[in-house]
Parts: sequence; structure tokens; C-alpha cells
Amino acid sequence: MIKYIKIYFYFASGFMFLFFMGKKLFFRSDCPISTALDIFGDKWTLLIIRDLVFKEKNTYGEFLLSDEKIATNILADRLALLECAKIISKHPHPDSKAKVLYKLTSKGIDLVPVLIEIILWSEKHEKVHPYAIEFAIMIKKNKDLVIKQTISNLKKS
Repeated sequence: MIKYIKIYFYFASGFMFLFFMGKKLFFRSDCPISTALDIFGDKWTLLIIRDLVFKEKNTYGEFLLSDEKIATNILADRLALLECAKIISKHPHPDSKAKVLYKLTSKGIDLVPVLIEIILWSEKHEKVHPYAIEFAIMIKKNKDLVIKQTISNLKKS
């Protein structure tokens, strides 16, 4: 279980650091794209968010079973980062005291339209799985409805 000992913000030379548990979240600039990438701009972080949104995965063990085969140390690090950034939150598992459920926060749920746009871009420019092609067709028919339904489902869980 991660406990926040102290959180410090340092502003120096235009950079902001967020320290947590000996780690730091480093914002390279105040550019909104750069700031977002500092939080969720690596492959593993986006795949964890994808699994929470589209694959209904919400435990450490379920994330480990993803096709991309994330290493345990990287998974633990990215979950801690997402929790510190308030993209996800931890909850007790109803069936096991040894397990934790991870859920997207409202801040995390706000990333759904971003993921939808990434899916559309990938389907347009790269070879993707047939299920992704079907999903992209559905998105193109009514993107707003797909986003609304996805967000609604996440808020119910």
C-alpha cells in the first residue's frame, strides 16, 4: 500500500516537480501537451488506462495478463504514478483483502475522448485488429454517443 509521506512542489527555472514516495513527477514546461505527456505519455501508462476503460480490468493481476506483458516493477511504478496524479484511485476488493481495485477518477474518465481519438488515428493510419476496425466504424457513426456511453459505464462501476 502506498502512503504519501510528504508532497512538495518546487518551482525553479520554470519547472515544477511533484515528489512522492521518493519519486518525482517532473513537468518539463507549462505547455499543456508536455504536462499531459509527463503524466500519461508513455506506452505502459496509456495501456493501463486503456485496460481500465475498455477491457474492464481493475486489479494488479488483471493488468499483468494483458497481451503486452508489462513487467511487475513497471506496473507498480505506473499505478503509483497514476494514483499520485489522481488519474486512478484504490479501493478495497469486495472478495479479497489481499487485492485492491483500481478505478478511474473523474480526472481519469476525462481521458476517454483522448483514447477515442487515438483509436481513430490508429485505425486510419495503421493496421489494427479487426475488432478495432469495427469499433472505429461505430465511433465514426456517432462519436458523441460512444463517448457518453463509455463514460456512463465507467461512472456506474
